[in-house]
Parts: sequence; C-alpha cells; structure tokens
Amino acid sequence: MIPVFDGHNDLLYRLLEAPGRREEIFLTGTGEGHLDLPRMRAAGFAGGFFAIYLPSPQAHDDAEHQAQMERPPYRLPLPDLLPQPQSLATAATLAGHLLWMERASQGAFRLCRTTADIRSAMAEGAVAAVMHMEGAEAIDEGLDALHLFHAVGLRSLGPVWSRPTAFGHGVPFAFPSSPDTGPGLTEAGKRLVRECNALRIMLDLSHLNEAGFDDVARLSDAPLVATHSNAHAVTPSSRNLTDRQLAMIRDSGGMVGLNFSVSFLREDGRRVAETGWDPVLRHMDHLLDRLGEDHLGFGSDFDGCTTPEVIGDATGLPRLIEALAAHGYGRPLLEKLAHGNWLRLLQRTIG
Repeated sequence: MIPVFDGHNDLLYRLLEAPGRREEIFLTGTGEGHLDLPRMRAAGFAGGFFAIYLPSPQAHDDAEHQAQMERPPYRLPLPDLLPQPQSLATAATLAGHLLWMERASQGAFRLCRTTADIRSAMAEGAVAAVMHMEGAEAIDEGLDALHLFHAVGLRSLGPVWSRPTAFGHGVPFAFPSSPDTGPGLTEAGKRLVRECNALRIMLDLSHLNEAGFDDVARLSDAPLVATHSNAHAVTPSSRNLTDRQLAMIRDSGGMVGLNFSVSFLREDGRRVAETGWDPVLRHMDHLLDRLGEDHLGFGSDFDGCTTPEVIGDATGLPRLIEALAAHGYGRPLLEKLAHGNWLRLLQRTIG
C-alpha cells in the first residue's frame, strides 16, 4: 500500500457539528462521513492538512443550493464576512479539537510542526496532521492572532474561504465561471502574505479569486500552492485553476492537490455522487501535462464535499491508486503523487 499525504480535509468541522460525540466519531469510527482514525490507518491515509473552517450563520449548503448544484448553471450567493472576535472563538475550539485528537489517540495521531515531524510520524505508523486555516476570519488585521495560532501549530493558511475576509476576496460557487470574479488582496491581505512568509506559514490559494492569486504571486517569496483545486480547462468552475495559474504554480516550484469534489471534477459541473474514474483521470492527465510530475498531489476535501462513488471515503484511496496504475502511472510517479511531492514542498515552505 502506498501511503497518502492529503492536501485538505474538513474532519474538524464535522467534529464541531457533533458535540459530545468526538470520541465515538474519531476514535471508534462510526462509518459516518469520510474520515476517522480507524479508516485512516486501514486505508494508508498517512497524514494531511486538517482545516480550521468556520461555518457561516447563513446556510451555503442547504437543500436549495444542493438542488442548484445538481442542475448547472448556477451561481450561489456568498455569505457575508464573519466578525473577527466570534471567528476567533470558533477557530480556537477547532484547534482544540486537533490538540485533543493527538492526546486521545495515544500516539496514533500527531500534530506536526515541521517536515521532520511528518516524516517521523509516518515512519512510525502514526497519522501526521498539519494544522491549516481555511479562511482567515479569525485573524485580526494587526496579525496578533496569526502569531498565537502559529505558536499552537498553524503551518498553512488560506486568506479566504470563498466569502470575503479583511484580507481578500474569494470565488463564488459558480458554474460555468472564470475565477476572475473581483478585486485582489486588501492592504491587510498584503501584510498577511508577508508575515506568513516570515513565519514560514504556507499560503493556500484554493479559494482565492484570480486577482488575489496574482497579488500573492507578486508578493510571496514561497512556492505557490493550491491544496485542493482542479483544472479549469477540464471543468470550468470558478474554483478551478486556469492553465495560466497552473504555469505560475509550476514555475514557482509549487503544488496543486487534486480535489475529489464531483462539482470540480465533472465536465458538466454537476454535484452528483454517481461519478466514475473518467473525470478524475482527465484532471490528473491535464494537471500532470501543465504542472509536471513534481508539482501534483491529492487534496481530497474529505468531509467537505461530495466525492465520486468510486472513491467514497478514505477507504477509496487504495482504489484511486489502483485506477491510476491501471491508467499507466508507474510506481515512482504514484509515490510522488501520493506523498513525495507534498513532503518536498513542505520542506521548502514550513521547514
């Protein structure tokens, strides 16, 4: 089994939404959602970025929106900006969940702050977790909270999760749509980029709009990274990356993690689980062609999306590796895609 280091998941949010059940969900495993400790260990899920994601008071994934995403075209309205003090409290709870997961697992799950920590955990059979923040609503414009979370273990941050923040503007959930949907980073956002570089916090561009992407590319001295995004040329969703953006990521020495969300995989943009391997393979082939084999990995979005039924949950990772092998990907390439590229990228970013 080839171990997988994954670019993105929302397990922490699922635990937040199930108060009082985190031991049952994470440690015992109930079969709900996509991830728990037993399934991760059984399926070769060796580690990944665990996202601090803040829900909006306004529903963005209700039945009406789900119905629209099943029948494109659609353009869903974005929720309003969240207040920073409220966001800080929720983000602290989610970070606490991650710290609890490390303690409660008794060594089977470890919060990692360096690439050496990740390699050590993987070598010893523990799941290696990197703390990621998906949307910087919890960070004040003075960036004091950034230093606080960095001290706790934050090593990756996306300035936005689609809705606006004090730092920039995200893309709406829209199909078909270009990612060129609004203005770039604010002045606070530019300060955030520089401070993340100084602290060696990796910047994730997955939900950022095109103007913001270009601002980060001009300002940052680190590789450009989109932890869970796909190819716009294959699926013209606002959340996917254009060939121009892919070239910029490649030229910076950066990375893209293939997102398993059917909405960003299917050529028709439909959010339906009845999806086979063809869309996955088309995106992988296109991304490999534009990025090269050293700049692509997986960014599942487990517990934050509808996955193709051929993958399902974490237990589908070995099936994904088998499908790529049957498609002609050799073992050395599969090892790069599964974990090698992420580990080399992290060595250059978080250290």
